[in-house]
Parts: sequence; structure tokens; C-alpha cells
Amino acid sequence: MLNERLKELRKSFKLTQVEIAKELNISQPAYGDWERGKFEPSPEKLKTLANFFNVSTDYLLGNTNIKNPDEINLSDFEILFRKTSDNLTDEEKIELEQDLKRVLAERQKIIDERKNKKGNQ
Repeated sequence: MLNERLKELRKSFKLTQVEIAKELNISQPAYGDWERGKFEPSPEKLKTLANFFNVSTDYLLGNTNIKNPDEINLSDFEILFRKTSDNLTDEEKIELEQDLKRVLAERQKIIDERKNKKGNQ
């Protein structure tokens, strides 16, 4: 999965293996081996790759399909909402939107509480 994700991301950035290798300060053959699945990058290089492509290491490893959970794109959210609400009435869409807002607010509250706990330790 990692090799496929690396290739997909490189192509979406319209970069060559040589260009990425240069940016990451590694050899092109080493990067090429990662894309072919011959070898895997060290944990440190995996983090560097994730930062370079602005994705999570979990995304690179295939543990999730969400590229960067910290930066969910609003347009992605809108697309998901539209797909989900395609066959709903206007009233049902409003209700779904309100439910989603409540869920997001609850999630944010949990995140804030965790941050406060860490800050107080």
C-alpha cells in the first residue's frame, strides 16, 4: 500500500522521482525502491514523506483513506454531505446538517478537553 500511495501522491504533485529524491535529500534509486515496494523508508523518512506530501503517516501506510485528519477540506465535507443527502427531502437535509454540526461540536469539545488535560500535566 505504501508504494502505491507514494506513486499516487508523486503523480498528483506532478513531480518526478528525481525531484522528490532531491527534496528529501536521498538518492533517486532509494526513492524508486520505495515506490516499487522493494524497500520501505525508515520511520524518520516516513515522517518526512508525510510532511512533504501533507498527509498522515497512517494514510501513507494504508491505515486510513483520510489524507490529513487535521485538515479535512471543506469541499470534501460538502461532497460527502451531498452524496449522503442526495435522496433526502429538504427537511431531512436540514436535520442531517444539524446532526452533523452537533457531532462536530461534541468532537471538538473532546479534543479541547484532551488538550487541557495535557496542558495541566
